[in-house]
Amino acid sequence: MLTLKLISEETERVVKGLEKKHFKGAREAIEQVLAVDKQRREAQQELDKNLSEAKKMAAQIGALMKEGKKAEADAIKENVSKMKETNKQLEEQMAKAQQDMNTLLCQIPNIPYDEVPEGAAAEDNRVVKSNLKECTAEDTVGNWTVNPSLGIDNPLPHWELAKKYNLIDFDLGVKITGAGFPVYIGKGAQLQRALINFFLAEAAKSGYTEIMPPTVVNAASGYGTGQLPDKEGQMYHCEVDDFYLIPTAEVPVTNIYRDVILDEAQLPIKNCAYTECFRREAGSYGKDVRGLNRLHEFSKIEIVRIDKPEHSKESHREMLEHVEGLLKKLELPYRILLLCGGDQSFTSAICYDFEVFSEAQGRWLEVSSVSNFDTYQANRLKCRYRRQDTKKTELCHTLNGSALALPRIVAALLENNQTPEGIRIPKALVPYTGFEIID
Repeated sequence: MLTLKLISEETERVVKGLEKKHFKGAREAIEQVLAVDKQRREAQQELDKNLSEAKKMAAQIGALMKEGKKAEADAIKENVSKMKETNKQLEEQMAKAQQDMNTLLCQIPNIPYDEVPEGAAAEDNRVVKSNLKECTAEDTVGNWTVNPSLGIDNPLPHWELAKKYNLIDFDLGVKITGAGFPVYIGKGAQLQRALINFFLAEAAKSGYTEIMPPTVVNAASGYGTGQLPDKEGQMYHCEVDDFYLIPTAEVPVTNIYRDVILDEAQLPIKNCAYTECFRREAGSYGKDVRGLNRLHEFSKIEIVRIDKPEHSKESHREMLEHVEGLLKKLELPYRILLLCGGDQSFTSAICYDFEVFSEAQGRWLEVSSVSNFDTYQANRLKCRYRRQDTKKTELCHTLNGSALALPRIVAALLENNQTPEGIRIPKALVPYTGFEIID
């Protein structure tokens, strides 16, 4: 969440940032936070004054008792007793104000960086890079018309290819669980495992330490990374134990550093993790959910960084280069989008999406989001580091990205590499699959 210091000292910048993110009632929300903070500070000031006065009165009582002035001492004791009751009420007011403050702050999203473009929806996202053409500042999703021509006659969509080559059984998944839980078979399962190992190996080469975290987390972890209370409707909830199935490895991996003070020399911390991910995807329907396009359970490799503020933009750049390198090695047509203010997530300060082209569907599929959250998550997590020069503690910056999510990568690989002989496996992936073609 936003820090009170930022809201108090840079109120107008915060309001403008929230408006850029199309957060309704931005000014009213910030004014409400400042009003509650004023109430808390006034109660604190009165309490401090009373405590100071009580200390003086305690000294007076001792002196009067020594002088044998018991009646006067008792009168002061009665005033101290009344003051204690007042102080108790002030402490309750402060506690309520702090609770109200936290509730308000949790409802306010992160503010975007200055370089985030204006815009209300996905059509306004800027296409900043592609392996299909040189991009200009005018290229947006809304006016993008450049799609690859792969020269495949009558390409089949991946769900038909999966059936033709017995790779994925969507109907069997419905039988066992429900829609959105596919069963991978034979070379389909081997392809999944190959991609997982490939992505983890590439992450290791880039200096990421692999983590194998739980895929079930408590509410505190969901709160720490911002899934709660914003996205609880999209998460599977184990009500008896009050646990949540993770929507991404970002949640457990980032929460490793909850309530932790790191040494500056430890930064940046670079972690990666393969997990299954679970998303209810409530309200999704139509062609966007066909086949592997949108699942309730899927495999994903996540990269996470914890960094100091002055280096986090460099970390973000390195993460973007890492994800782009994966797509190059998989020989997929891709484009990189800088999300506009209105299409950014609740918690991000800046986010780039990677999309690959799906030949048979004739559409772009998002396969990764790489975000810098600035101090927004760290403030909720109480994730700090100690500076070597001043020995003071400061909030860290947190970053994460998909590297990569498997379903749509698999969809694009199947559709874009189909040939009359079968489905060709990209050269970089062959050492992990053990085969060059699916036939």
